[in-house]
Amino acid sequence: MSDLASSLSKPDDAPSETLLFVDDEPNILSSLRRLFRTKGYKVLTAEGGAKGLEVLAQEHVDLVVSDMRMPIMDGAKFLEHVREGWPDTVRLLLTGYADIQSILDAINRGEIYRYITKPWDDNDIVLVVRHALERKGLEREKKRLEGIAQKQNEELKQLNASLEAKVLERTADLNKERESVIAANDKLKVNFITSIKVFSSLIDMRGGNLSGHSRRVAELARKIAVKMNMTGTEAQSVFIGALLLDIGKMGFSDELLAKPVASMTADDLGLFRKHTIRAEQLLMPLADLQDTARILRAQAERFDGDGFPDRISGLAIPLGARILSLASDYDNLQIGALMRRRLLPEDAKKAIIENSGKRYDPDVVAAFRDVTGDTVTDKAQGEISLRTDKLEVGMVLARDLVSKEGLMLLSSDHMLDAKLIQQIIEFETKHEEHFLIWIRQLRKKS
Repeated sequence: MSDLASSLSKPDDAPSETLLFVDDEPNILSSLRRLFRTKGYKVLTAEGGAKGLEVLAQEHVDLVVSDMRMPIMDGAKFLEHVREGWPDTVRLLLTGYADIQSILDAINRGEIYRYITKPWDDNDIVLVVRHALERKGLEREKKRLEGIAQKQNEELKQLNASLEAKVLERTADLNKERESVIAANDKLKVNFITSIKVFSSLIDMRGGNLSGHSRRVAELARKIAVKMNMTGTEAQSVFIGALLLDIGKMGFSDELLAKPVASMTADDLGLFRKHTIRAEQLLMPLADLQDTARILRAQAERFDGDGFPDRISGLAIPLGARILSLASDYDNLQIGALMRRRLLPEDAKKAIIENSGKRYDPDVVAAFRDVTGDTVTDKAQGEISLRTDKLEVGMVLARDLVSKEGLMLLSSDHMLDAKLIQQIIEFETKHEEHFLIWIRQLRKKS
């Protein structure tokens, strides 16, 4: 008899969601039960679609994972019943067969969120389930906010019928709320970029030669993107892509991370060339980073078509990826990540130029030459550099404050107060490090 209501007590901080796994193989159900119980979920199982529907009729279930090939009622039919009876329950398909038609049936009839192939990777299936539940939570929050917005609209209609003085007063209040929302949204955008930078620093810390790599690549890539007249949104996608360019290497061993590409064996290269696809997969659940995900997938493509993973060429490669490829290689040549020896900046620049039209887009190379040969001073761009003893309250950082290990201490656009200035001075003293801090110059009033 199948276990129709198996669960495990969990700690206070564990997930509260209930999962239902449906499969005609008891050993598969046992494996899934063991895996997800350790993650703190309440786990229910059923051997077959009919018993799965019985469980759903008796228990609240947040997410159901169904096998495709089951006797009597296959996964597509079962998930169709789930969609009709419990539309709010997230539906996933588990299949060990390369049966495209069956998967299409499940998508069309059961409206599944994702499908997972057997044998699965424990980390991957846990991540898929977690993302699916997070998406459900976001949809629930969206409905709640829409309800709030609808309620506020009704209140506004009533206010329009009231006295003119009350309308003016309420309008003033709404303007304040709007300004607050705009300010909060701007803060969220800044915090988002800052979070990306922090995560980028953690990636860089995996290997000594990677320290500061993504940040240098990001700055160069952004300059090239601006030079090539990309929009602000497009340039930001390139910048974020550069910060996360090594995210697909997080699973690499320390030994593989430390190897220059020229020293890698065939097996090493096989693993190495998967990192761009892995990077895309890691970012795909984030709707705001879809453009960045596509850039990361194509970052190792070559203009002549000899790159990977898709061997596309020329303008078929996204412009952001063409920029990222050049900017990354330029820094990698200098830190010894591509060859056994490190190149001086001028030698690295020469290597880039020599590969124009082969490895790199000639237009990107031209922009790179303009950017690296730019004579515009930092002062002309509205920035000045100061030692810590010259800092004053109210000054605004023009660039990120980064330690010599590549750890970001403060992000750009941060306004300094007395406490922050003192913390910077104490950090210098403790770590015997001296900063050159870039400050945004304020325009003098005429």
